[in-house]
Amino acid sequence: MWVVSNVDDIFDELLGRESIFINREVLTHDYIPDELPHREEEVSKLAYILASALKGGRPSNVFMYGKTGTGKTAVAKYVLKKLKEKASSLGMNISYAYINCKYRKSNYRVLVKICEELGCTGIPHTGLPTDVVFDKLLTYIERLNRLVIVVLDELDWLIKNAGDDVLYQLTRINNDLKNSKVSIIGITNDLKFREYLDSRVLSSLSEETLVFKPYDSTQLYNILKMRANLAFKPGVVSDEAIKLAAALAAQEHGDARRAIDLLRVAGELADRKGSLKVTSEHVLIAQKQVDRDIIESVIRKLPQQEQIVLLAIIKLSMGGEMITTGNVKKVYEKLCSIIGLRPVTLRRINDILADLETLGIISATIKSLGRYGRTKIIRLEIPEDLAVSILSEDIKYQELIPIVIGGKKF
Repeated sequence: MWVVSNVDDIFDELLGRESIFINREVLTHDYIPDELPHREEEVSKLAYILASALKGGRPSNVFMYGKTGTGKTAVAKYVLKKLKEKASSLGMNISYAYINCKYRKSNYRVLVKICEELGCTGIPHTGLPTDVVFDKLLTYIERLNRLVIVVLDELDWLIKNAGDDVLYQLTRINNDLKNSKVSIIGITNDLKFREYLDSRVLSSLSEETLVFKPYDSTQLYNILKMRANLAFKPGVVSDEAIKLAAALAAQEHGDARRAIDLLRVAGELADRKGSLKVTSEHVLIAQKQVDRDIIESVIRKLPQQEQIVLLAIIKLSMGGEMITTGNVKKVYEKLCSIIGLRPVTLRRINDILADLETLGIISATIKSLGRYGRTKIIRLEIPEDLAVSILSEDIKYQELIPIVIGGKKF
């Protein structure tokens, strides 16, 4: 009863206190502003590509490349929103489906999500053959009698985990449509994405390309200044705090998402403490919290095989051993044998290492060994104890954790 009373007191105190926020939603990843500073050129290019839809045509497929937080998703959603509004004013219907493939890394789940986004309901999340789901999608799109644009965000995650079958089917879908048309917008952080595609897919894509450069600190400052004016009451956020958040995010390959996260968390910390000003100190505290939250979220969402590869890397790192692909493979296979899991191939391990590097969990450099050739040296880029504490919460790894952290021999 004491805990409930204490929680009620906290709620009452916060409800009775005046917040420094006007609109927290402005500082979320899903918010699409009315203006996209420093992405005017990319907005114009995408708008020109999609404009043929307003004359009844099928726009070219588009692929958008760039690191995380460079505005790819925001630009795609912004232009598509404007396109739908313009089409509606002309008495036309255009639909689009947005799918983040990072969280739906199977062909089946991607197809089901496309169906749901377009309004085709009643398809079970498991149980049907993938071809049956695709046929249902095809039939539904044909009945819509309009242009449908499918946005596949973080498409590299789907291709690396499930292959390019769905992408191939979507690039060929117009051959089976008479009343409707389909265009694809692919978004990826991997500049080498095309290397993963089969030649049959490449020949069917016929895509336009947009490459997004990272934001610099001045551009990030402008973005944060605009968001701060919308999110907070006037005069709440110090200019020094905005500049610091922009500078910290600029160090992380110009990631606008990170900059916005820093500003949001700094504001929440200040609001919680009853401060009327968001300062540089709040931003520095927010940096530590955001880093931890990001690492925790990423590790928890990794597939089991990737988590075990990470445990192998942690064991080698804690043991002070050189971390090479070969060493990772040996330790990984031993960890798999302990819990009775079938190990993946060396090629798949290399793909997993590439994914972990993309996520910033590890870094890898090629080192020359003279006449012995070259090898990839891996370095863990996150705190060992944090990664271990997150993975130790999973009952599947209770037997592995003592081996990983204790230097225990296999």
